[in-house]
Amino acid sequence: MNLRSWTLRKWVIAVFGVIGVGLVPWTIWLSTSLKPDHVTQHWNLAWSGFDLALAFAFLATAYSAWRKSPWVGTSAAATGTLLVTDAWFDIVLESQSADVRNAVVLAVFAELPIAAVCFWIAYRTEHFLSLLLEEPLHLAPTAERAAQSDLVGVLEIPPDREPAGEPRDPNSTA
Repeated sequence: MNLRSWTLRKWVIAVFGVIGVGLVPWTIWLSTSLKPDHVTQHWNLAWSGFDLALAFAFLATAYSAWRKSPWVGTSAAATGTLLVTDAWFDIVLESQSADVRNAVVLAVFAELPIAAVCFWIAYRTEHFLSLLLEEPLHLAPTAERAAQSDLVGVLEIPPDREPAGEPRDPNSTA
């Protein structure tokens, strides 16, 4: 197996796949070894930093939409992901029943619906861009090459930094 001839797409598949699989036993170990309570001196910094990142994601989405940028979908997806994460931690980290109830209400009636709108924006943006390109915007299936107009075609650029030409013969050594 010649790793130097791998495209970025192959590296992403291999590395992200290994990390994803590796996180499963790590998560199981954490869930059984961590204490159920933890006191920290930087609780306010953690939450204010997270909320600042969330504010930045909302502003980036608004700015991208205002500029009619194709980044609006990516910004909206990041914003939605942060909202789901915020809802999760708000609910899980509350210890008083009234606080848990308030966190659930906020999640169900604000954070998760807004996240759903963000994911819808991301989906619609991808769909719109694919119509402009007359090609679906996704990684090429295994054994197929990405289309020339595919925005993710950059993942098919080989390590020699030259654009991919004709598909290589997988049995060749060069």
